[in-house]
Amino acid sequence: MAKNKYLFPFIMITSLFFMWGFVHNLDPILIPHLQRSFSLSTLQASLVDSAVFIAYFVMALPAGFIMKKYGYKAGIIFGLVLFALGSFLFIPAANTQAYVFFLGALFIIACGLTILETAANPYASLLGPKETATFRLNFSQSFNGLAATLAPIVGARIILIKGVSDEELSTMSSSAQQMVLASEASSVKTPYLVLGSIILVIAVIFIFLKLPEITEEESTGEKRGIMDALRHRHLSWAVVAQFFYVGAQVCVMSLFVLYATKAAGITKVQAADYLGYGMGLAFLFGRIIGTFLMKFISAERLLVIYAVICVLLSGSAMFTSGNVALFSVTGIAFFMSIMFPTIFSLGIKDLGNDTKLGSSLIIMSIVGGAILPPLMGYISDETNNIQIGYIVPLICFFVVLLFGLNGHKVIKEIKN
Repeated sequence: MAKNKYLFPFIMITSLFFMWGFVHNLDPILIPHLQRSFSLSTLQASLVDSAVFIAYFVMALPAGFIMKKYGYKAGIIFGLVLFALGSFLFIPAANTQAYVFFLGALFIIACGLTILETAANPYASLLGPKETATFRLNFSQSFNGLAATLAPIVGARIILIKGVSDEELSTMSSSAQQMVLASEASSVKTPYLVLGSIILVIAVIFIFLKLPEITEEESTGEKRGIMDALRHRHLSWAVVAQFFYVGAQVCVMSLFVLYATKAAGITKVQAADYLGYGMGLAFLFGRIIGTFLMKFISAERLLVIYAVICVLLSGSAMFTSGNVALFSVTGIAFFMSIMFPTIFSLGIKDLGNDTKLGSSLIIMSIVGGAILPPLMGYISDETNNIQIGYIVPLICFFVVLLFGLNGHKVIKEIKN
């Protein structure tokens, strides 16, 4: 009995990995949907990513404060409530036909996800014997990968619906066009209402769920600030590398449907299926295979090899078409899969008392996912070619390459 006392709590914690993975991977479906509904440019549509990832930057430190003051369980419940609230706000957003309202709803969802991700990872490793902690965490994270595969496939069939083709729409009067697009925009109401309701049920379960509280070790060393932590050269490099990596990942994944319809000439639903079955599975298996290869190749060397391949594939994505273009971008998903955890682990190596602060700084650097996709959108709009926009991921992967070659090296801090 005691052996299985954490089984149900572990199942509930693992469900969180799936839920935030699912909602994150609906964003690539929302982008083309909202672009058509509101007649947006690629730059304007990419603000979906900005609304999501700026929340991670804004909420990173407050999330830590909430956990420290009120505990991890309270943090999970608060995060779930924000998640549900943001989902329900999609209903008035669709009713008012205001794009900024959609962005606000996504921002609130992402604030909730920031808190959930801060709490769920330590809990997944805590609920059971220490010797199997790594296995439990990887098992839970695998459901995040499962969500990345399923969300685009399911989302496309619920959200990417349109009663008339673009050609038919162009022949309608302005008022008729508005009615059609308003109807299409409303297709998000039901899925997000269901999602919010499920999240509320999970929140209620957590209220009554008995969870062990995580106790923080008090530091006995001197208090350190951000500038003290950034004196570690490899940490500073890691913050920069992670900023560019996350920016590249969001550019590749979130703008894939727009890219595939132009470069390969397939429909949005076909592109969404490919995003799930192709990109999602490539990313999942890339991480599994990359983790296995690290038994034989050092993490920094594998990072260099994968970064070089991603630079080359980004170049291919810019200038090829059809299946070659699709395979190029799928290859990027496979080879970039190890980059986030590898940059993270190399960045916090040998930080001592600065480890917690260093971890927070690297997490905050995912704000690159808010800043770089609009840059790719701007280039795509200016050149009228989303493929040229792949110059942004190419440069990002080059920065990761530099980190793998030299930036990761630990140089002992010299005291004056």
